[in-house]
Amino acid sequence: MMAKQRKKFDTSLKLEVVRMIKEQGLSVQNVSENMGIGPTAIRCWVTQYGAEQSGQPGIGMPLTVEQQRIRQLKIENRQLRQDVAILKKASAFFARELK
Repeated sequence: MMAKQRKKFDTSLKLEVVRMIKEQGLSVQNVSENMGIGPTAIRCWVTQYGAEQSGQPGIGMPLTVEQQRIRQLKIENRQLRQDVAILKKASAFFARELK
């Protein structure tokens, strides 16, 4: 038996769906039926968007450009901190070796 593949949706599509509900006043059910997207996924996107608009990171992949940038910078920051920690250990090691 093969597992059912989850559909992956582009961020721009998710934002468009959220805008249809928020700005045009369409119902989740209506958008779900017309676009062939599950209502649960749409509700999650609406919740994510609402969290991001109130300045919170929300759950899942960011939808807004600002939150995408914040997530990218956090990943970059974490990597740089790890790099600095490694360099500190290496410099301490070589300082002991030179004595």
